[in-house]
Amino acid sequence: MKIHVILLLAAFYTGYACMGQVPPNGPEVTSPEWDNYDVETVVDGLKVPWGLAFLPDGGMLITERTGEIILFRNGQKTNIQGVPPVRARGQGGLLDITLHPDYENNGWIYFAYSSEEGKGTGAHTAISRAKLNGNRLTDLEVIYKAEPNTTAGHHFGSRIVFDEGGYMFFSIGERGNHQQNPQDISRDGGKIYRLKDNGDVPDDNPFVDKPDAKKAIYSYGHRNPQGMIVHPDTGEIWIHEHGPRGGDEINIIKKGANYGWPEISYGINYDGSVLTKHTDKPGMEQPLYYWVPSIAPSGFAIVTGDRYPEWKGDLLVGSLSFAYLEKLTLKGNKVIKRERIIDGLGRTRNVVMGPDGHIYAGIEGKGIVRIIPKK
Repeated sequence: MKIHVILLLAAFYTGYACMGQVPPNGPEVTSPEWDNYDVETVVDGLKVPWGLAFLPDGGMLITERTGEIILFRNGQKTNIQGVPPVRARGQGGLLDITLHPDYENNGWIYFAYSSEEGKGTGAHTAISRAKLNGNRLTDLEVIYKAEPNTTAGHHFGSRIVFDEGGYMFFSIGERGNHQQNPQDISRDGGKIYRLKDNGDVPDDNPFVDKPDAKKAIYSYGHRNPQGMIVHPDTGEIWIHEHGPRGGDEINIIKKGANYGWPEISYGINYDGSVLTKHTDKPGMEQPLYYWVPSIAPSGFAIVTGDRYPEWKGDLLVGSLSFAYLEKLTLKGNKVIKRERIIDGLGRTRNVVMGPDGHIYAGIEGKGIVRIIPKK
């Protein structure tokens, strides 16, 4: 009987990919209804452009997962010196990068990477900040280092954003240890964290009074969040995270909330076996949206400005599995349309709205591209 259930579930989840059926939580992905645009390459010759931040002078800071920060300015690429040691193995390496909201006055740059520093063998996610002096990082400070290190090569997270109050939020994946890390607030991994810009823990973080808790934790029960935005209308923190085989999720982050992994999930194990029979439990949050089959989401943005009036307010999510950029149209908090854009160029690792109002995406094996509406 158990074997029959497993086979039925496996067929259920793979059926959406092979039969073109509508996923259980929303519409099937389609070609765009509005395709009056071109995709142009801005920076070429990149391998895995994980993070992208725009400098006030129009330059770009791009992270390569292998451990390089590249400054692209006036058509030239320069490798930044002074990057801390990075353990670039498996999914680990140099990850996200962002500027302090008051960068023009304080010069702080924040970045995430897999680091061997600290307890244990292997690596875990670190968040550091530094300043850019010419072509070199200076004033390097480690803001947060998850521990203990592990030799597991997957689920590092990590995206970084600053909210409207100036707090820094970042994600760290559960490092493949879903049995222990996500549901235990005394352990790093499978969490969203909140800190002040200098690394101090805010007094009103949800678990500051719990004796054994990691005080920086803001929410827990996550798997591997590789997308994070501050919603421009509500100020809420929105993330997306990898599920197993199916069950990638978009979640709106609430203070102290439990997002359920691995106690609840809309996915199954990679071998087709049942991970959990529960998709909901009391005290655990439901996703705003989930994907079946998995698209392996990485990078997250919301379309703002007036360059793409047909897309304004839509969500943008990179797909690693299917090598496209997915656009999701919402009605309230319900996904009513999914469209496949920047299709066929490669795995879309990152997507951001540039200061010029254009959509920029990091494509593995290619570089940084930009969507240009046709006149």
